[in-house]
Amino acid sequence: MKKKKREYQSSELVKSFARIHGFEGKLVAFEIKDFLEDYLDESLFKEIRSVNIENGCVIIRIDSPLLKHDFKMRKSFYLKKFQDKFGEDKFDDLQIF
Repeated sequence: MKKKKREYQSSELVKSFARIHGFEGKLVAFEIKDFLEDYLDESLFKEIRSVNIENGCVIIRIDSPLLKHDFKMRKSFYLKKFQDKFGEDKFDDLQIF
């Protein structure tokens, strides 16, 4: 069996596929959710219902009123963290629901 000239890692293929089909934002949303899973305590992370990106805005839906309030109070902190980790050009706002 011959080795192919180009071998891709699966993550590169997924990113390429997402770019072609227009759902790069969903992949970044998954990466943000993974980041939050590592950053937050397990019990707090369970309160996050969803993470999405729409029109350059990260939208996080949280069940816990206390965690929701914390995110709203530290909105600029979290937005800066996400921009530092994933690129400032990806999104410019953060909304908490």
